[in-house]
Amino acid sequence: MARVLVLLPARDFDPSEAAVSWRVLASAGHAVHFATPDGRPAVADDMMLTGRGLDPWGAIPLLRNLPLIGLLMRANRDAREAYAEMIADQNYLAPQRWDAVDPANYDGLLLPGGHRARGMRDYLESEILHDIVAHFFDEEKPVAAICHGVLLAARSRSKRTGHSVLRGYQTTALTWAFENSAWSVGRITRFWDPDYYRTYLEQSGQPKGFMSVQQEVTRALARPEDFRDVPRTDPHFRRKTSGLQRDSNDNATPAFVVRDRNYVSARWPGDVHTFANTFAGMLKQQHRAA
Repeated sequence: MARVLVLLPARDFDPSEAAVSWRVLASAGHAVHFATPDGRPAVADDMMLTGRGLDPWGAIPLLRNLPLIGLLMRANRDAREAYAEMIADQNYLAPQRWDAVDPANYDGLLLPGGHRARGMRDYLESEILHDIVAHFFDEEKPVAAICHGVLLAARSRSKRTGHSVLRGYQTTALTWAFENSAWSVGRITRFWDPDYYRTYLEQSGQPKGFMSVQQEVTRALARPEDFRDVPRTDPHFRRKTSGLQRDSNDNATPAFVVRDRNYVSARWPGDVHTFANTFAGMLKQQHRAA
């Protein structure tokens, strides 16, 4: 089947978005390969795996090992199990370096997200990755981006047009409603590090939310309305927008995924099963057409 490239930072990517997607794609028969900045296996955001550090006592050495709120905020069991499987995969253990990737060798591209600035900024700001992403869009190969992965795509410029590769596409991404909600909780539960959930903060004179994922992605699009969110007429609107419900392989009702031609996007880990299955279907269609 298809050869899929997954781009990851050295650390702090979201484990659900990468691992569940990997498992869905691998189970569908696709060959999933990875690339990291230094050619070493990447490491996910540990707080999203364990929940430790996400409670008000999370800075206290012994008490931090007793997460409570963190258990609600971390990746769910399905995602944690998928992560344990992924990090034992031989392709995961032997990634390419970013600067050694030849995108022509791959049929599809997956861009997971993550919010922790410590590790994610290098990923989002890499000109090497911008060029790789641009290749896939310019060649009209299947691309899947979720959460902050959409921001990486938005910052990548087409060699053909000079504009963002997302210009002319419809997309979703981490919404400001979700980002602001997590930030608000984090300012209480992680008060010593209140900006853990914000990768970029507004500068003086910028309105609140200006540097959010949703607003930066929207500025890269041809029209503001090309940024898609759950319509209020959706029969599952509350489930999709509560931030408390996550999809599964058997239940897509909490998910919101946008597909536009060769590109599929999603908002957050709660969409990841539907997102990955949509991408797997796109790759299957491509294989049949080849």
